[in-house]
Amino acid sequence: MFNTLEPQQPDALLAVMAAYAADTNPDKVDLGVGVYRNSAGVTPVMTAVRKAEQRLLDGQLTKAYVGAGGNRAFAAFIEELTLGVNHPARAAGRVVTLQTPGGCGGVRLAADLIHRASHGARVLVSEPTWPNHRPLVTGAGLVVDAYPYYDPATGTLGFDEMLDALARLPAGHVVLLQASCHNPTGQDLTPAQWLTLADVLERQQLLPLLDLAYQGLGDGLDADAAPVRLLAARLPEVLIAVSCSKNFGLYRERVGAVIAVARDTVQAGLVMNHLQILARRMYSMPPDHGAAIVASIAADPVLKAEWLVELEAMRVRVGTIRSGLAAALRGEFGSGRFDFIEGQRGMFSLLGLPPAAVAALASEHHVYIAGDSRINVAGLPETRIERVARAIRAVCR
Repeated sequence: MFNTLEPQQPDALLAVMAAYAADTNPDKVDLGVGVYRNSAGVTPVMTAVRKAEQRLLDGQLTKAYVGAGGNRAFAAFIEELTLGVNHPARAAGRVVTLQTPGGCGGVRLAADLIHRASHGARVLVSEPTWPNHRPLVTGAGLVVDAYPYYDPATGTLGFDEMLDALARLPAGHVVLLQASCHNPTGQDLTPAQWLTLADVLERQQLLPLLDLAYQGLGDGLDADAAPVRLLAARLPEVLIAVSCSKNFGLYRERVGAVIAVARDTVQAGLVMNHLQILARRMYSMPPDHGAAIVASIAADPVLKAEWLVELEAMRVRVGTIRSGLAAALRGEFGSGRFDFIEGQRGMFSLLGLPPAAVAALASEHHVYIAGDSRINVAGLPETRIERVARAIRAVCR
């Protein structure tokens, strides 16, 4: 059977990770993989997470299944964190939440639900978008198109072009939107632009699928979730994929959720029923360990406060690195060519470098970034900012 398999292109980012691991230069810099690192270059276990995990290990009495819907205390907290305590859709009983294996699991389950509900629906993603969006959606049997979003050459958002493209879509199509900290560009819509976009989505009867992977690392927990809350209040149906990888540092635990906002309580129950069936057929039951850690933090005011302080420190540090890198590049280039880095949000920025420059960064300067010239700002130690700026200048000569 296996002799029918054809070679596939390896994941580009995994190839970057492998090249970095094979590099023996002690001064190498990894700005490819999308994980937060502290000033020592380590992705830390958050203090609140460590304490909650220890409590879990000491007190957990069973490893029995949690059910297809997942840890319900976790689901309730994520729903509250995403939509807020008093959101009208929650008050009306229109919201259901199912725990998933990471944010990827949330996107994929949402795509499966869309495919089951409407075989003719197309999903539009931003150009550019996170590379795994397309395979996650097409893996569910859906067709993916793109809408204009960002020009890497100028470092600017093409909002008018985006609106024009969405305004031409027929009713029932799906628009995948990143709520904050856009990956790979770091360029988010302004609050006023989100209001305008909500008008278009409502008028065209389009279904938003919101990817909320970095809540708390942009402008703060509430500000980063504001677009989600806006659309959930304005529109009859919304899907949201949530990840705890970044804001809880639970990358390897695969902790996430899919949230559905339905037209009414009856439809909400039906959606939850179908999500559970889809989950059961795909992976049966979600893992509980990471979700139980999050639920434990949510239930303890002291741990929750500790987590909030640490998350805010991470957010502020990423902003400081952005400012430092923009200033260093300004000094190297003698211009504001890369000033957009400072004004963007979250872990990533897209430098707009050609492939040859990206390759030269690795081969000549031992600085590893994604092939599309995306850099993980959150992976840059403060002590390496000047060195990375010099390397970028060198490959742009």
